[in-house]
Amino acid sequence: MSELDRVLGGGLVPGAVVLLAGEPGVGKSTLLLEAGALAAAAGRVLYVTGEESAAQVRLRADRIGAMSDSLYLAAETDFAALLGHVQAVDPALLIVDSVQTISAAGVDGVPGGVTQVREITAALTALAKQRTLTTVLVGHVTKDGTVAGPRTLEHLVDVVLHFDGDSRGQLRMVRALKNRFGPTDEFGCFELGESGLVGLPDPSGLFLSQRHDPVPGTCVTVTLEGRRPLLAEVQALVGPVNADLPPRRVVSGLDSARVGMMLAVLQRRARLQMGRRDVFAATVGGVRLTEPSVDLAVGLAAASALADISVPADLVAVGEIGLAGEIRRVTGIRRRLAEAERMGFRRAIVPAGSDLMPPAASANRGSSNSAVANGGSSRLSELDAASGAQLEITEVTDIRGAITAALGLRAGGAAVTASQDRGSWLDCP
Repeated sequence: MSELDRVLGGGLVPGAVVLLAGEPGVGKSTLLLEAGALAAAAGRVLYVTGEESAAQVRLRADRIGAMSDSLYLAAETDFAALLGHVQAVDPALLIVDSVQTISAAGVDGVPGGVTQVREITAALTALAKQRTLTTVLVGHVTKDGTVAGPRTLEHLVDVVLHFDGDSRGQLRMVRALKNRFGPTDEFGCFELGESGLVGLPDPSGLFLSQRHDPVPGTCVTVTLEGRRPLLAEVQALVGPVNADLPPRRVVSGLDSARVGMMLAVLQRRARLQMGRRDVFAATVGGVRLTEPSVDLAVGLAAASALADISVPADLVAVGEIGLAGEIRRVTGIRRRLAEAERMGFRRAIVPAGSDLMPPAASANRGSSNSAVANGGSSRLSELDAASGAQLEITEVTDIRGAITAALGLRAGGAAVTASQDRGSWLDCP
């Protein structure tokens, strides 16, 4: 599974202990059953389930095609019996689903309790190191999404993976929270279907709405999930407050605290009347965007919805917004713009001073393209050929210049360029 290997840093390491956590029903057992069937081609795999019967796991394996003569299945909740199966099978890979269901005689506490989970995990870790046995443990999560059990659980293992996704959709993502053998800034993307999990090596198109005409209140951004750039669409809807009710702020797929901050910045710094309006903000495709670089897209989507003016369909916006209304630089800007160009976008709004080119190309670009105009933005029409980019880049210093560059209108509908007067051009009623 190339997507899982990407997150692990190349694959499973002999003797490593991996903890996979996720919400109930997200697909953890399906993922490990498929991974176990693939690993069985190189050696014996023992899958120990404490949550389901052996017949239930066998039915799932038949359905998703995860069958192998070297994949052994045991339904056990007793730790001593589990050790007996390990001695009998002598596997190269041990999968325990889940560690909270295994109990050991002589250890205080109930199965799944703090003491039991800590002692079972410590014993399995010692077994893995002693036998050079790669071990994968499934862990439960709490209401706030953290790994259930003592904090020492994460310190005992070598790798901590988090498997998440919207239970109402088919998209699933696995992220590394800790990895002693590889990077922790990677993520893998899967699609869950009737036949199991299918890796998605190019997921960018999943998070963009499929329409031909631009609609007010939408803006596309490029976020970095690990080292992989990912295009995603932010949508906003702004409407008047009903009667004397307090204004509503409903957020899905975004950080609600940052969305609230963006609305306050738009109200105070851009003079957009957001105070007495209901605001709804969401992402497309069920993706969750928490990176600060999404701020600019959120601000432009809200301004577009308020003014009822569409952001150009071929434009992407990347940048972090500060409380003073300034647009801050973000990392990996060249990778983001290259992905946007690959997906067919032709215009981009980025923070002023962004490192858009390699040093050699930047030295040859000339000073006229690198200056920021008084209006808060400057246009870079087609980057240097050495960079291979064909985007029309607009660098902006603050949120007012960004809205002017994206919407191109002042109050009353007159066209305005980014270098013109920045008066109250969007004091929307």
